[in-house]
Amino acid sequence: MSVQKTKDGKWMAQIRERRWDGSVKHRKKRGFLTKREASEWEKEQLGLIHTKADVLLKDFVEIYYEDKKNEIKPRTMAMKKDILNRHVIPYFGELRMTEIMPEEIIRWQNCIVEKGYTQSYLRIINNQLVALFTHAARIYDLKNNPCKKVKKMGKNSRRELCYWTNDEYREFITHLDPDGRPYMIFEMLFWTGMRIGELLALTKKDVDLKRLSIRIDKTFYRRNGLESVTSPKTEESNRTIDIPKFLAEELERYMNRIYGLEEDDRLFPVTCDAVRLRLHYYIDKYGLKPIRVHDFRHSHCAYLIHQGVDPMIIKERLGHKDIKITLNTYGHLYPSRQKSVAQMLDVKRKEEFEEETP
Repeated sequence: MSVQKTKDGKWMAQIRERRWDGSVKHRKKRGFLTKREASEWEKEQLGLIHTKADVLLKDFVEIYYEDKKNEIKPRTMAMKKDILNRHVIPYFGELRMTEIMPEEIIRWQNCIVEKGYTQSYLRIINNQLVALFTHAARIYDLKNNPCKKVKKMGKNSRRELCYWTNDEYREFITHLDPDGRPYMIFEMLFWTGMRIGELLALTKKDVDLKRLSIRIDKTFYRRNGLESVTSPKTEESNRTIDIPKFLAEELERYMNRIYGLEEDDRLFPVTCDAVRLRLHYYIDKYGLKPIRVHDFRHSHCAYLIHQGVDPMIIKERLGHKDIKITLNTYGHLYPSRQKSVAQMLDVKRKEEFEEETP
């Protein structure tokens, strides 16, 4: 690092930087009218370097994990660790957070893109690096967040919404044994719209047959052979949903068939993969339109929209964090109101014209 006078009588400041590939370059700025101005620029850059985030990226990752351990769900944290270990730490791990510049990130993005991943996965990878630098800037005084200067890699997934209509669902459910567990699982998914993890976490005490309601306050998942029941996806996912009387009656009969069912026992002691495999088995066997288990949630929402249910009610029932999620996901299913608006304007203008005419 140095401040020097150039041949034209002005001043230049420069700083040595190490890049992610091990090469070294100089970061310099020319044209300062005075030595003081050049020195102030140098001090500013030094200030960027000597922050609480002035550690190797691989070490900051551990700080990030520790800070977020009670905020991020274990399943999400496992996904983050997998992506950072495979795609970020091998490139930036030995660089200090303060040394990583926008141009390094662009080169990293180019390397990742060449691996041929899908656009949605590229965006997921990019988001993990952004999350690191955002945390460093917000909590540890990193003054220069290089991710803000670089275009995001990849694109968000915008897959076409897939769901079963009421008729398609009826065709499916008639093939199942009404006294079997799969029948009750798919009935619950279609008529409540709850997530599969929320369904599999339900216990007897979560069901209030008198009030025809179900309390959702946890979710089930299995990873690496270990089963866990944790709090739901978001705070808004904690909710109570009303269920139709016929579904409550089916659920009561189902619970009565389970010998020795205790209040804290899971109603559906199976895994998400088991439900998925069972669904695919029925689809293949009976030649039905292919959908995923999560598409039962979409099917429930599409049915409610077809019945004219208000978006805010659907948001609360599905446990969405924001009404924007509901509208962005399902807005296109709502019938267009353009014609009714045009007709309304036509009537209003005609009424005004009649009032103005003597």
